[in-house]
Amino acid sequence: METVRTTYKGEYRTEATHVLSSQKIITDAPLDNQGKGEAFSPTDLVAAALTSCMLTLMDITANANGFSLGKVDAKTTKVMASAPRRVAEIIIVFDLSAKTYTDKQKEILERAAHNCPVAKSIHPDIKLDVTFNY
Repeated sequence: METVRTTYKGEYRTEATHVLSSQKIITDAPLDNQGKGEAFSPTDLVAAALTSCMLTLMDITANANGFSLGKVDAKTTKVMASAPRRVAEIIIVFDLSAKTYTDKQKEILERAAHNCPVAKSIHPDIKLDVTFNY
């Protein structure tokens, strides 16, 4: 079964519909590439997907190891390169300061984040700079 159905809306914009839930995501070309910058760009979604995947795997792994993840915020920065235009770097800073973790729990969370499926799918030419602030 298909996962996503995407329609081109014109003016460098798409609408992607998650088939199972009918949730929609609009994408727009960024300002620096002829777009309006009024929505996530496709490359923004790559960076957001990585952060979301890491957080999800951290929570799944925490629960499997008998503790909860708690409140976590993350700031994600996507750095583009040219010639060819591509994502060159993704910088993620996790703020886990709302809760106290043991050293072992920190190790479990960090290993889970780096082993999420999106992280494992990112091309090795893309630099990943991930910081965990406890």
